[in-house]
Amino acid sequence: MNDLRYAFRQLLKNPGFAAVAVLTLALGIGANTAMFSVVNAVLLRPFPFKNPDRLVWIWENNLSKNVPINPASPANLMDWRNQSRVFESLSAWNGESFNLTGEGEPERILGAKVFANFFEVLGVQPILGRTFLADEDRAGANPVALLSYGLWQRRFGGDTNILGKSLTLHGQSFTVIGIMPAGQAVPFNLFEVWVPFALDASRMSRHGDRFLRPIGRLKPGVTIKQAQAEMDTITRRLENLYPQDNTGAGVSIIPLKEMFAGEIRPALLVLLGAVGFVLLIACANVANLMLARAAARQKEIAVRAALGASRLRLTRQLLTETLLLSGLGAAGGLALAFYGIQVMAALVPAVSSLYKVPVPGVDEIGIDGAVLAFTIALAFVTALLSGLAPALGSSRPDLNDTLKEGGRSAATGFRSGRFRNLLVVSEVALALMLLIGAGLMLQSFQRLREVRLGFNPRNVLAITLSLPEGKYPKDEQRIDFFQQLLQRVEAVPGVKSAAVAKYVPLSGHWGTGQFSIEGRPPLAAGDFLVADVDGVSPGYFQTMEIPVRQGRGFTDADRLKAPQVVILNETMARRFWPNENPIGKRLNFGDFNKPDFWEIVGVVGDVKHFGFDTEAHPQIYFSHLQASDQWMSLVVRTAADPLALVGAVRNEVFAIDKAQPVFDVQTLEQLVSQSIAPRRFAMLLLEIFSTLALLLAAVGVYGVISYSVSRRTQEIGVRMALGAQTTDVTKLVVRQGMRLALAGLVTGLTGAFALTRVMAGLLYGVSATDPLTFAAVPVFLFAVALFACWLPARRAAKIDPMEALRYE
Repeated sequence: MNDLRYAFRQLLKNPGFAAVAVLTLALGIGANTAMFSVVNAVLLRPFPFKNPDRLVWIWENNLSKNVPINPASPANLMDWRNQSRVFESLSAWNGESFNLTGEGEPERILGAKVFANFFEVLGVQPILGRTFLADEDRAGANPVALLSYGLWQRRFGGDTNILGKSLTLHGQSFTVIGIMPAGQAVPFNLFEVWVPFALDASRMSRHGDRFLRPIGRLKPGVTIKQAQAEMDTITRRLENLYPQDNTGAGVSIIPLKEMFAGEIRPALLVLLGAVGFVLLIACANVANLMLARAAARQKEIAVRAALGASRLRLTRQLLTETLLLSGLGAAGGLALAFYGIQVMAALVPAVSSLYKVPVPGVDEIGIDGAVLAFTIALAFVTALLSGLAPALGSSRPDLNDTLKEGGRSAATGFRSGRFRNLLVVSEVALALMLLIGAGLMLQSFQRLREVRLGFNPRNVLAITLSLPEGKYPKDEQRIDFFQQLLQRVEAVPGVKSAAVAKYVPLSGHWGTGQFSIEGRPPLAAGDFLVADVDGVSPGYFQTMEIPVRQGRGFTDADRLKAPQVVILNETMARRFWPNENPIGKRLNFGDFNKPDFWEIVGVVGDVKHFGFDTEAHPQIYFSHLQASDQWMSLVVRTAADPLALVGAVRNEVFAIDKAQPVFDVQTLEQLVSQSIAPRRFAMLLLEIFSTLALLLAAVGVYGVISYSVSRRTQEIGVRMALGAQTTDVTKLVVRQGMRLALAGLVTGLTGAFALTRVMAGLLYGVSATDPLTFAAVPVFLFAVALFACWLPARRAAKIDPMEALRYE
């Protein structure tokens, strides 16, 4: 406590020194605290399930067919259950949209169909009622449902007598059997109702009917690597048993947390490393301040040593002062982090760009116990990094030299300036690495924005509708509904055109289909051709402004019972008909015993369906009038702000069917923004951190050179008295600083060549060793360092030789 009181008095005597040191540390600690709060919420905080580290997501794949992720079939899932020894339990689910009708306004809610043991796998129990029984996910069982806590409160007012009551979903009555707890994890927090699959024996036996999203719980002690090895063996066995459906099929096992946070994980880790560099630069600055402060207190320290203070006692006193500075810096950092967290939370992508599910933990970003513990630990680490070396170097003074009247300490050890110079070199090197990383991200983002999407998202509204199967069981009924809707919407003032599509680009939804080409040799058993598929209405290509390259688009004549036609994208035309015109060729979507031929009537431009940075897949378009679906998206091109017409469009839907809700209301520009949000987030934060590093490094260079000038005042005066000109003095001082800056630039370039490869996965259209960036950034930093050296050099050149000769 005596050391602490004395340290506090010392800071009060030197408020300028204390303010600069505390502010520098506050910036470094605050930036790290804010960044850690994001990493903690998104990556580190476990899902609220029993032993969440043992939960895994399972995707099928077929890499030979360029299908990296694929749902699983019920028959394959059953075989996994029976043959696997690494899983404690396996289950599956699939998202489902329900129209909730009955009391109150019709409402679209998102739910899930699950197997009976789904909640057993997750380790979640209802707060009211029970979960599904084993026989309730079989065909013909009584329909039952579980409600989310949010739906229970919002729609039913938290009625504790809800169990046993009926719920109308898609026109079918379900009995409520339980209420699930609040605070479910992604993606299950999206769902408001759960119902059993109720699959019949025929569908459970299909190996090629892939629509399930399996989830498993590993046995205690089983690793992902072990589980993957066993599943690889099982999939090869199933490939041999069922070649028609499983040839080339594989399995990917992914930890549940990584499945939904994996997309943003690389960016967060790179940013956490970057902000760590900022803290190191801040520590280097404070270390330099402490060295300068120690040099000014040499006589005081020498007197203490002469009176019997041990080196350990002196070191403890100096470290206490640094610890006090770090504590004050941590307090200031927490205050800065409070506001920084709000900025970061606004910048973190709310949904993944591919799956369009919320990024886990985004709504929980804040200062909690873990973040406070991190900040306290950071304060201690900062105190050691910035104070240990100066304390050790200053606690061993040369008593004979220091206590002489007017004497100076010998230029040895830390006081010689070598350590200060090393700190400056390190600051410049770290700042250069950050700036190069930021430059690469900026170039990458600009290249990404220049990519042509293949459609025009400006002023286009997208609205999704899901027609209940019980109410619209026939193709003719669904086609008639959407045709009426298009006629009504196109008559709304401000609407230029409208169309419907099964899958809108960048929406996170897509479909694939298998096909063969008429007239070509049959493929081997189990082999197949695959392409993305979409069902669109006539006018879709005009509404989306997708150009027709060959042939024609769809017309109203392409209806049921008319000749079946399809349209391809350019990628598919080039891949399968590289040297001929595909118009008039036919595709078979059936088997060879019962072929189902569709004639190619047009080729349209490629569309970036999955994102700016993905290549276009082979794509087949069907006419909605010939291949109707219950789930369709309405796209409306408007003359002005499309969101202003949401109410009018919704009214036209209700005019046809008052019980039909609309959902997923958004503009295509919002979808575009979401698709680049992860890269925009990484770029903006890296730019902020690199700018902060640049400022701190410039201050560090200025501080060292300025201190050097103050220590060399007498020498400079002598030089000027002997005839040195102001330009000579300026060059002398600038040369000293620029030598340090150049050493830092060389070191930083070497480090950047190694470290930028870590962020290669975050870049698009630019190399991790881009020559332009590696040339331009050092030049810019050189100019900043030159300015930082020029300021104290300018002051040195104005020294009065007579006053300098009287110095000390």
